[in-house]
Amino acid sequence: MDLPEACERFVAWLDNEVVAAGRGDNVMTLDANPASIFWLGRLAPEVDAANAVRRERRLDPCAVGVRVRPKEEGSWSFHVRIGAVAWSKLDAEKWHKTNPVEVVVRVDFPSSDPGPFGETVIAEAFEQAGAAGLSAQVRVTDESWRGAPELVIELVNTTPESVRQRGERHLYEVELEILGLETKPFVLESLPDSFRYDRRMPAIGINCGVSQRANGHLRITDTIVVDRLRPEYTFDGTSPENLDLKFASLGTDPVPHVADLVRAYQAWGELHWSDDHLEHRYRSEGWKPEMLEQARRAASEYQEEVRRLHRGLQALEKDVQLRRAFALMNTAMARASHGRYDRWRPFQLGFVVSILPSFVDDGLDWHFVETVWFATGGGKTETYLGLLVLAAFYDRLRGKLAGITAWSRFPLRMLSLQQTQRFADALAAAELVRRDAKVPGDPIALGYFVGARSTPNDIPKEPTDFNPIDVDDDSMPARYQVLTTCPFCGSEDVYTKFHRGNWTLRHLCRNEECPSQGQPLPIYVVDKEIYRFLPTVVIGTLDKASLIAMQASMRGFVHGPAGLCTRPGHGYTYAKRGSQPTGCLVPDCQAPVETISESDRARFAPSFRLQDELHLLRDSLGAVDSHYESLLDSLQEQMTGARPKIIASSATLTGYERQVDVLYEREGRVFPVPGPSAGESFWSRETDKLLRRYVAVWPRGVTLEWVSDRTTTIVQQSVRRLLTEGHHVCQAAGIDPKFADQLLNLYGTNVVYGNTVRDVEAARRSMGTQVPVSPLNVVSLTGQAEFDEVREALSRLQRPEEKFEDRIHTVTASSMMSHGVDVDRLNIMTVLGVPLTTAEFIQATARVGRTHPGLVYVIHKIGRERDATVFSHFGPFVRQGDRFVEPIPVTRSSRRVLELTTPAAIEARRLFVHEPKSPGQRLTTVDLLRKYINMTGVGSEEEAGECAAALGISVSNHLAFKDIVKQLAAYFARLQDTGFGARFPNELFERDRRPMLSLRDVEAQVPVSDD
Repeated sequence: MDLPEACERFVAWLDNEVVAAGRGDNVMTLDANPASIFWLGRLAPEVDAANAVRRERRLDPCAVGVRVRPKEEGSWSFHVRIGAVAWSKLDAEKWHKTNPVEVVVRVDFPSSDPGPFGETVIAEAFEQAGAAGLSAQVRVTDESWRGAPELVIELVNTTPESVRQRGERHLYEVELEILGLETKPFVLESLPDSFRYDRRMPAIGINCGVSQRANGHLRITDTIVVDRLRPEYTFDGTSPENLDLKFASLGTDPVPHVADLVRAYQAWGELHWSDDHLEHRYRSEGWKPEMLEQARRAASEYQEEVRRLHRGLQALEKDVQLRRAFALMNTAMARASHGRYDRWRPFQLGFVVSILPSFVDDGLDWHFVETVWFATGGGKTETYLGLLVLAAFYDRLRGKLAGITAWSRFPLRMLSLQQTQRFADALAAAELVRRDAKVPGDPIALGYFVGARSTPNDIPKEPTDFNPIDVDDDSMPARYQVLTTCPFCGSEDVYTKFHRGNWTLRHLCRNEECPSQGQPLPIYVVDKEIYRFLPTVVIGTLDKASLIAMQASMRGFVHGPAGLCTRPGHGYTYAKRGSQPTGCLVPDCQAPVETISESDRARFAPSFRLQDELHLLRDSLGAVDSHYESLLDSLQEQMTGARPKIIASSATLTGYERQVDVLYEREGRVFPVPGPSAGESFWSRETDKLLRRYVAVWPRGVTLEWVSDRTTTIVQQSVRRLLTEGHHVCQAAGIDPKFADQLLNLYGTNVVYGNTVRDVEAARRSMGTQVPVSPLNVVSLTGQAEFDEVREALSRLQRPEEKFEDRIHTVTASSMMSHGVDVDRLNIMTVLGVPLTTAEFIQATARVGRTHPGLVYVIHKIGRERDATVFSHFGPFVRQGDRFVEPIPVTRSSRRVLELTTPAAIEARRLFVHEPKSPGQRLTTVDLLRKYINMTGVGSEEEAGECAAALGISVSNHLAFKDIVKQLAAYFARLQDTGFGARFPNELFERDRRPMLSLRDVEAQVPVSDD
């Protein structure tokens, strides 16, 4: 037995413990009413349900059963096996459970006796067990009006109200099994036909799950268990024996190994995508003609992908600089891995190769938005990093020796520190390779561009109300430490220090053997330092794009700086201001500035913009971002003659072409093309190893919060038994006891995931009062958490304390955790209600079970229609999750959004287009701007046309275009009105129409649900 098998068995044992606690299987006496304790396997009396509204009936149902499609038409004869127990209050304090009742009821339907069936024999069985008065019956309903034979078979609790008290009238540990009825599957109608997926379901559970045994019998289940299997990425033709994708080999002579990959993919496709193979599947799998045509279109997409890879190979062969950059990138990735891995997964290298034509071929592919779509946990981040390092080396080799190569944006408010560490590791390795290879240019560095809630926008000379940072506060630097390990040497002895000499907040490594040799690590975390040093790669939140309309120093994100301060360590300079008379951003600097020529400035502009989690750019955020994307493109193209290449990742392919067109006004492509079947492609295939077990829970008669608290209690109590009775637990689970300590480490921390901050806060409060486990150390990871709290929590999760009682035991988390958090020790999650979008469900639950088998409880808010619907087809929802992802709702034609983004276009053009042309290159006041406008003759209609083009609004979009013209006319009227009283240009806007401080500042949003 190995560790993965031990983990699988432990997950199964742990789930059995939770389900048994939910049903009450191992309990014989109670001090409290069982109706207020057990949440699985129970049936309320029909009389109670009859007095409730539909939503309440779902909360404590009186019936369970199955909807089936008999194989034959006509009359049917079968048996229904029923099992249950009852609870009775025999004295003032104690409740006692009866022995199990089991009855087999014969059903002949239709017949002269229309039913119900078995009521007498069931009542007699309960009376013999000591629960006189309880009654139930089997009801069969013919619903063949749907066009095919269809039966609904239910067990209903018919106990009258008068015979027993509440709790005693419920049935518990209910079981139902259909014997001797041949059925055929349903087809899930909410999904279209697909040659890749199987839409069949053996039956549909009614207020429960249903499973089909090997003998064909249908049995209800209290929970719905769906296992996702762990993929493998090298096998058959892509195994290491057939493909050498080691970094070392590709760093020495990349062309032959890339050629082998391309040939292998082509050979695989010629078999699996051939028309003969598709025709064979069409006949053998019963495809419809439409499915065959769909498969042939997909085969054409595969052929185009093969051509892209061939063109990437040709680019590598022909372009010497690209080939050298590619080799250096592989050498850097080998160093960045720190021995954890030594080769690419085929899909990772395939994606990088598919982008290579964009570097050459006169930029023929440059306008495409390339979206990588691969299972969460498959290695997308490393793929990104390889591409960014390649681009950085290629920039250096083609003469771009400074400036930003790539700006990578993430849509959440708080960027994952783990992602930042991985970026830093890769770029630090690239910097060491650059030094060894004597590649010219600035050091390769990282910028962490997220804003004041996490890191400073600026470090002032003295604290102010607006910026309270105090340089004399010795504890200040530690609050903004982003890296937990040194990206050069891996040492954890990293610290931060403020350096007054060149006014920088530095990350430093104390390891005397570190290649940094005591010099600052290559990362900048203060906004102004990012402007001053223009690090090679900038990662940050999407909201920082709003600065393009407010910060003249953002010029380095679309063009180049004005000059370079001659004082060492001060960096690049920008527009002159009263507080920075030379344009140097270091306080009080008066040193001369070396002007950068206009031709050299163009080289500074970013080569790439990366967008992570593209599917989150939706609704108002997507609408606003579409205008800012156009604005950034317009400014860069106007000043440099070229736009950056866009790279993205997404959780869905549903409607991505339209989303990309709306956001970027470009064509979109996806890599890789999905394989011809859901479980296998050239790039990956499912194994028989467990990746993640999903358990759908329908709470009955108690609140979701109660079930969450009880689940946490049972999980923590069960796992902690490894401390006190590890041998017994391992024996019960069928596990070698030698794995007990590892299992305690891997499953000793559980996550409670809420869809709203309110859910998360409530869950955290419950931990202190409703979970009788001590000690129980709880941390919360939400967007409201302070930066240093998140950093400390992630550090403790990755490097837990030696003693179990000192560790973090429970994490309450919101959507902040659903992106970029990768901790091997997080393997149990409870989800409080089905997330409102399928993409969030996929992303959030993928945070557990990354390396070891995971266990996910999805506690449905069953009163909500969406949750009830998802429960009814939970199996397909999990297995075919990407097909349930909703199309992204986004438009750039929102006039409400245009009211907010037009001021950004006006201000950005003032800063980056007009100001450099003005006398003194300064348009900081209304008087200066008015003189410039009058001198140049720029009119409102002309500027309205330019702003509309910059925002991607066509003249043919009459209403939107007229709105822009109207805003510009009002703006120019105020500008020319000397009595208006505005001193600074942004005061020419109405107060609520000034440039947005955040891309989310559209309007107050009100959550809507059917609760």
